[in-house]
Amino acid sequence: MKAVIDVRDLVKTYGEGEATVHALAGVSLTINRGDYVAIMGSSGSGKSTLMHILGCLDIPTSGSYLLDGVDVSRLNDRQLALVRNRRIGFVFQAFNLIPRTSAVANVELPLAYAGVKASVRRKRALAALDMVGLGNRADHDPNQLSGGQQQRVAVARALVSEPALLLADEPTGNLDSKSTADVLAVLDQINREGRTIVLITHEDEVAHHARRVIRLKDGEIMSDVRQRAIQDERDEVPSWA
Repeated sequence: MKAVIDVRDLVKTYGEGEATVHALAGVSLTINRGDYVAIMGSSGSGKSTLMHILGCLDIPTSGSYLLDGVDVSRLNDRQLALVRNRRIGFVFQAFNLIPRTSAVANVELPLAYAGVKASVRRKRALAALDMVGLGNRADHDPNQLSGGQQQRVAVARALVSEPALLLADEPTGNLDSKSTADVLAVLDQINREGRTIVLITHEDEVAHHARRVIRLKDGEIMSDVRQRAIQDERDEVPSWA
């Protein structure tokens, strides 16, 4: 199975001399296509630093990072921006939707940046909203949607460019229990359809949805446990569908 993420001996340090902070101390891991991985750790464990490097938002001090076969640790800023737009879909805790702009227009944004023509953008954005159960909310602005619905719009936006990797950073951190369940049901379904997901979380209940849990401490991987095998069978239809 082809690796979407192949990390070797990643080191990230900040500062110099006695003030040096070793955020990552030689992390190596492989994540294959279609896997669903939760990365966990307390504050200062290195999980945020690792997330930023996996998302091409930062570069390592040393080591290599291949994303879908591309050695991104050697790319310049412009090339990294292209990789972020085309190969990675981001979902953040704060939704990051544009106010007073419809759900479908928010979802179209990555395609607009990529130069996709308007008619194709609209068709793909509507399909992505259908995928997360919000096809009937396409014309609604963010302030007309619940928190869970806004996060599902953000998931649709992350998926619309058909990225190799969906990177979700504490995606349920601002949600109530019902909205959390709805968003996690979307992620579960997306993974069953073959999408590769890396989820950054500090909540065991959220990590339980992943197929594999990696725990960091002091910039090192302390455990890497597969909770269940990747399966092809589909589960029950989620409540939002």
